[in-house]
Amino acid sequence: MDAPSVTFGFSTCPNDTFAFHALVHGLVPGPRVTPLMDDIEALNLRAERGEAEVTKVSIAAYGRLRDRYILLRAGGAAGFGVGPIIVARSRREVGGRIAIPGERTTAALLLRLLGRFETVAMRFDQIEDAVLCGDVDCGLLIHEGRFTYEAKGLALLADLGTVWEERMQCPLPLAAIAIRRDLAPALAPAMDQALRASVEYAFAHPDASRDYVAAHAQEMDPDVMARHIRLYVNDYTRALDERAVRRMIAWAEEEALFPKGDPALPVFA
Repeated sequence: MDAPSVTFGFSTCPNDTFAFHALVHGLVPGPRVTPLMDDIEALNLRAERGEAEVTKVSIAAYGRLRDRYILLRAGGAAGFGVGPIIVARSRREVGGRIAIPGERTTAALLLRLLGRFETVAMRFDQIEDAVLCGDVDCGLLIHEGRFTYEAKGLALLADLGTVWEERMQCPLPLAAIAIRRDLAPALAPAMDQALRASVEYAFAHPDASRDYVAAHAQEMDPDVMARHIRLYVNDYTRALDERAVRRMIAWAEEEALFPKGDPALPVFA
């Protein structure tokens, strides 16, 4: 009898569909997974309710989940030059009403590097239009927004990844794969290995996932999808920088986003 499948939450963005295509389609050894695809804030909320078995989550959200989830090393998103950016219709100071892609996202936490602002939470793919229509004064863009804002006539005000790198002296950890602690003893090693194998398969066979990536991408331009993948799928997708992850969790605690976690609970499986 086949082993039951594990629900695996990840985003529809090209970096995730590219990296996890092989795992989802059984092209590498590992647990059988049933994909559950949504935007990162929805995945954070699902994990916060304890509904996810294995899921991508924002590093900034992990403190809310630490009692139930432990992180895997493979499959995450991190690096240099990968941070969210703040845009507006024209050059101005960062301020006013700022659209963010969810209260629990790493992007929202990084905004605190510049100060405290009035924020308006919405889906990441609605932010550019909200800025263009004047519904908000500035927008905090993630994912494809980094590659599309100029063509839409928006002006770059700040790159929060650069601010993080200069202040913290480490790569920016955006997200990681989390597994429920009750499942981790039996499943975490195999899942971590399967995620890494899926990433390696993607690097070795970059065209294999082309249709899968295109079917789920918000921005259909092939060049945008390719640039997105090149930026966000990197050596840190193979294995996260644990020091950087712990630094962000500690900073989120300092910012009082959530109570300090139990030090007896390990962060990584």
